[in-house]
Amino acid sequence: MYKLSGVTKNYQKGRGTVAALRGVDLVIEDGEWLAIQGPTGQGKSTLLNILGGLDRPSAGVAEFDGRDLAQLREAEVTKVRAQSIGFVFQTFNLVPVLTAQENVEAALVPLHVSAAARRQRAEMALDSVGLGDRLRHRPGELSGGQQQRVGIARALVKEPKVLLADEPTGNLDEDTRDEIIGLLETMWRERGLTMVFVTHDSTVARRAQRIGVMRNGRLGLRRPRQAQAARSGTARSQAVPAQPSDLEPPDLPDLRPSDLPEVKPSEPLDLEDREFVHLADLEGSEDPDFTDPEHLDFEDSADPDFEDSADPDFEDSADPDFESSGPSPADTSPFR
Repeated sequence: MYKLSGVTKNYQKGRGTVAALRGVDLVIEDGEWLAIQGPTGQGKSTLLNILGGLDRPSAGVAEFDGRDLAQLREAEVTKVRAQSIGFVFQTFNLVPVLTAQENVEAALVPLHVSAAARRQRAEMALDSVGLGDRLRHRPGELSGGQQQRVGIARALVKEPKVLLADEPTGNLDEDTRDEIIGLLETMWRERGLTMVFVTHDSTVARRAQRIGVMRNGRLGLRRPRQAQAARSGTARSQAVPAQPSDLEPPDLPDLRPSDLPEVKPSEPLDLEDREFVHLADLEGSEDPDFTDPEHLDFEDSADPDFEDSADPDFEDSADPDFESSGPSPADTSPFR
């Protein structure tokens, strides 16, 4: 679907130059879901704009379906965007004076779809996101989650190959966020979409198949940890032979009360002659299994599961699946 090779993007800022992207190499397969994370101003949105044909790289190759977007004429890039790429924005970007249905229809106008067909497809798209009863409502009459659903319907009504989303849940509460991401995941599975998200939310990013981390205009890739655990669990489950579900239990003998042995009550314990060991007697014990809790040293723990990190999701250097596109330079200008 996408193949980026040595993509750079520079912007002029006064007399200086801001390097937003520094030699990004990336391959996105057809039907893949990629999440892009990283601190603010590291080039995430710039990369998304290049993938969507909204911006052109300063150098390098940005292929989409075998065509270099950097070399196409503006009219050709506009046609690719209109036909093949859907966008979902953090701020919804709905026209406030248009109804939900009219906002969705607007995506079909560049495709020269007839008015009757536009209305029908817009109604179907809104119904698919649970807004079939909100067709005549304007954005100001809808909640934030409902407005984002309109934005999703607008992006999907033209049946694109790719869905690009820039912080699609950034303005939503936690419950609404989960609803929107669940809806997008359903659309991704049912329609075979290729999805690329830019997000600061690690909960959202972990739902994707791969995570890209932008730092200083460079991109590193890794798998979410839950995906790795799922793959390991699958391998373990395949190694254990499946058990038949229709096995009958063995025949058990029919026991009568007279067949059971007679149980006699035990004698009470005589504690008078017992010797007891007190905790104080253990001081100075040579028992290798005894450890004084006051001298436990947790700093030198060899526990393999111990991670001294504020955020385990960004331990890219320790992740064998992390592929860095190169060392991060020191002379970096912040850019978003």
